[in-house]
Amino acid sequence: MPKAFSWSFSRLKNFETCPKRYYEIDVQKNFKESSAQLDWGGAVHEAMAHAIKSGQPLPKDMPFQRWINSVNKFQGEKLVEQKWALTKEFQPCEWFSPLAWFRSVGDFVGIAAPGALILDWKTGKPTRDSKQLMLTAACVFAFHPDVNEVDSGFVWLKDDALTSEHYTRADMPKEWLDIIPRVQRMEHATATLTFPPQPDRLCKKYCPVASCPFWRKGPQ
Repeated sequence: MPKAFSWSFSRLKNFETCPKRYYEIDVQKNFKESSAQLDWGGAVHEAMAHAIKSGQPLPKDMPFQRWINSVNKFQGEKLVEQKWALTKEFQPCEWFSPLAWFRSVGDFVGIAAPGALILDWKTGKPTRDSKQLMLTAACVFAFHPDVNEVDSGFVWLKDDALTSEHYTRADMPKEWLDIIPRVQRMEHATATLTFPPQPDRLCKKYCPVASCPFWRKGPQ
C-alpha cells in the first residue's frame, strides 16, 4: 500500500524550487544537501533550543543572547522545537499518525490564551514570504482551541531584526484557500511521479543532484 501523501512548508518550497531536486533529495534520498550555511543553521537552532530549555547562555560565537533573554520573559507556557501534525481536515493528530497530512515544527511558541507567540529563528537573508508563520499559527489554533490570536515573527539573527505577522482564528479559512492549490500541485506530482527538473541559479553551485541534466550547467 503506497504511503499517504504528506507535506511540510520546507518540502513545499523545495518542490516549487525544483521538482526533480525535491524528489531526489527529500523523497528518494539519493542525494544529501550539505553546506557550511546549513550546518551553521542547524547548530544555531540546536543551541537556541538548549539555551531556552536549560537557562544557560548561548556559546560566545553566537551573539544572539538578547533573543533568548526576550523569550525567557514570556509569561505563559513555553514550547521549544514543538512538533505538530494536522489531518487533511485540519484536525490535530499525532506526528507519526497515518492520517498526518501536514507537519510543522515551531522553534519557539508561547501559549498565554487567548493569545500566543510564535518565533522562528532564521540564519539566512530576510525574505517576505510569511506563509510558514501562518501554517505554524494554524497548528496553534488546532491544538489550542482556547487561543484566538497569534503574534508571530521571523527573527533574522544575522541582521538582528524581526519581521512580524498577526493572525486570528477567523483568518485561517482564507489563508488555507491561498496555499491549497500549491499543495494540490505537489500532491498531483507525487501521485503521477512527475518531477521534471527546473533549472535556475541553484544548479551551478548549490545542487547535489548529479543525475540531473542541468547539474552544474545552470545560469551564471
